[in-house]
Amino acid sequence: MPELPDVEGFRRFWAEHAEGRTVRRVVTTDPAIVRNATTTALDRALRGRTFAPAVRHGKWLISGTEDGPAILFHFGMTGWFLWGDSPTEPEPRHRHDRVIVELAEGEVRYRNMRKLGGVWLAHDDAEANAITGGLGPDALSVDRRRFRELLAPRRGGVKAVLMDQTFVAGIGNLLADEILWQARVHPKRRLETMSPEDRDRLFDAMRKVVRESVGAHGDYIEQKRTWLLHVRGAPGAVCPRCHTPLERTTAAGRTTWFCPSCQALPVEAAA
Repeated sequence: MPELPDVEGFRRFWAEHAEGRTVRRVVTTDPAIVRNATTTALDRALRGRTFAPAVRHGKWLISGTEDGPAILFHFGMTGWFLWGDSPTEPEPRHRHDRVIVELAEGEVRYRNMRKLGGVWLAHDDAEANAITGGLGPDALSVDRRRFRELLAPRRGGVKAVLMDQTFVAGIGNLLADEILWQARVHPKRRLETMSPEDRDRLFDAMRKVVRESVGAHGDYIEQKRTWLLHVRGAPGAVCPRCHTPLERTTAAGRTTWFCPSCQALPVEAAA
């Protein structure tokens, strides 16, 4: 599933191809992908509007128009953007190109095979905030002080909290495994058993993983060869740090990989 670094890549793509450009029309090939408006309403709201700089908040991309409404994208598990060179003689569109934003110089295609996620229309900031559902601060920008404040009242398993978008926005299953591995914290560790030093180490790992994955500008899993993610799920995978065979469990309802040596779980700390 696209997580914060992937959606940041989509934001940069959108900035390159759509920002500052005027919409000719919006074509929707699957009406169900537009979650809160009709396809006609989406087209009418955006046609003739010029896109302002887009904002990414966690896994959401929000692209406003100059003095007008915004289009919101969530990419689910299989969503991404493609560019078509010409709206008059475009490359053949794929059957999974659900929404096509035609511009004077080309078109941005929102492709989503499994139709999780989708596209929303917001007429103002309040409507956009209601759609995104009370997100916590973005994981790329949250500072240590705010992280401590948000973590203080939380209880339960640490991985579940990391993936809770109302805590911090943008961390999914893969990034959570990497953060916990780098912090040397078992994914089923209970927050109540973590010391202030443990929590600071968790923040440091989160900041490092998010910043470096965004900075990789592409396939950060392939590029980060010393990370858990590079071998996560591979047959016979061992810990990149201590070479102990990795183990798999379920935490926060998701398949989870960890090192039983580096991330040992105290008996009293189990979630």
